[in-house]
Amino acid sequence: MAESKADLILHPIRMRIIQSLLSGGRQTTLQLAERLADVPQATMYRHLNKLLQAGLLTVAEERKVRGTTEKVYALAENGGELTPADVTEASREEHLSLFMKLAASLIGDFGEYVAQDRYDLAEDGFSFRQHQLYLTDEEYKELLAEMRKPLARHAGNGPGGGRRRRTITTVVVPEQRNGTTTTTRRGNDDDDE
Repeated sequence: MAESKADLILHPIRMRIIQSLLSGGRQTTLQLAERLADVPQATMYRHLNKLLQAGLLTVAEERKVRGTTEKVYALAENGGELTPADVTEASREEHLSLFMKLAASLIGDFGEYVAQDRYDLAEDGFSFRQHQLYLTDEEYKELLAEMRKPLARHAGNGPGGGRRRRTITTVVVPEQRNGTTTTTRRGNDDDDE
């Protein structure tokens, strides 16, 4: 069975490749390897090929460099994002599995951070917060738009110049509609068949 687009994107290494292309634009394998220095070359090629075969990446350009062909990769249209259709077609179990992959990726990132010989949560700017807000749908949409602006302003920054990669993850969990425990939802659900 073929992997879903969500499964392909939410793999930790493929997610980092996509994030690098989102923030840095078109890149060669060498440029990606510099940005993801901890990923072995063979692993990088394997995941690039998987993303290419799935149509999430394209080869935007091929250059002749010292007798070999260097590929320049770019995200395909909507290649780095899940569309509403990608999400609503998933079953409850698939939604839970995707969320667990995201949570596992965060746990892995945090595990790598605390595995350092020296780290300082406050000095390094580490934080996690949870806020509960009561918002209308319109207020919520405005809040998301406001949050995206400063993130977009810095998304193109590359490594170097004293910059460190900082992973900012947003998860929004709405309460149940009208406080009920209904099982009805939009999208495909294997339980309803």
